[in-house]
Amino acid sequence: MIRSRLCVFVVGVCLLAAAPAAAQQRPLVTEDPEVVGAGMMLIEGGFDLSRDVLYPASGLQGNLLRVPLVGLSIGVGTIVELQIDGGFYNKLAITHTGVGPAPLADMLTVTGDSTHDVQDAVIATKIRMAGETARRPAFAIRFATKLPNASNESGLGLDTTDFHAQLLIGKTSRSVRIVGNVGLGILGDPTRGDNQNDVLDFGVSVARAVKEGVEVVGEINGWVSTRGGTPPPGTDDRAIMRLGGRFTKGTVRIDAGILVGMTSRDPSFGFTAGATYVFKAFDIK
Repeated sequence: MIRSRLCVFVVGVCLLAAAPAAAQQRPLVTEDPEVVGAGMMLIEGGFDLSRDVLYPASGLQGNLLRVPLVGLSIGVGTIVELQIDGGFYNKLAITHTGVGPAPLADMLTVTGDSTHDVQDAVIATKIRMAGETARRPAFAIRFATKLPNASNESGLGLDTTDFHAQLLIGKTSRSVRIVGNVGLGILGDPTRGDNQNDVLDFGVSVARAVKEGVEVVGEINGWVSTRGGTPPPGTDDRAIMRLGGRFTKGTVRIDAGILVGMTSRDPSFGFTAGATYVFKAFDIK
């Protein structure tokens, strides 16, 4: 199944191959090495709806609505960007319970056929190390911490704090921008406070400008567990393929896309849409 979906993505990337694309935001999650700019602020918001989402720690599976998903990027310098991402409402329409070992199932306070909670917040810093030239791609590093806002009582959270450090690379060739991410994630074990799982983060995206203000985009993004045997619940291999489009008018960008999970723990299918607004927020002396 993973192999066949990967073939679909490769075909999609080939179709994207032909104008310059700006540093991307939604609907992609692969991070571009370019920063928003000194004194600039980027605000993005949207929603997504995903089918057959599995929460292995609680054993819940169902269709997930996340709305609104919000993100804020602040250019605190010419090469430094501060990011805050999260969401106010996640609702899971439960279709199955007791899926898998579900070690935290006895902590659930869920009644009825649905549960809801907030989205875990992510606070990150991106530092551009080298700008793009005719021969060299742009490079940046990004450090991100996921906070345990969603509770394990709702079944939608793990009550763990995770840390990610990634190298970001990006290069534009004519109408196509290719971005790659690779790094290390340290994920907490929700069943033991003295245990963790290290994962290999990865992401690759392609954005192609088909005409002024219009882009088609695609990516694969996820992580691979480095743990031998069975990894702690919630730290298993993950990968999601996204294909979509963006329309930019002035300082506003509208986006939409579909997502397809590439492991049994990811959504089987989903849809996302949103908007991004960039403006000058303050002066840096």
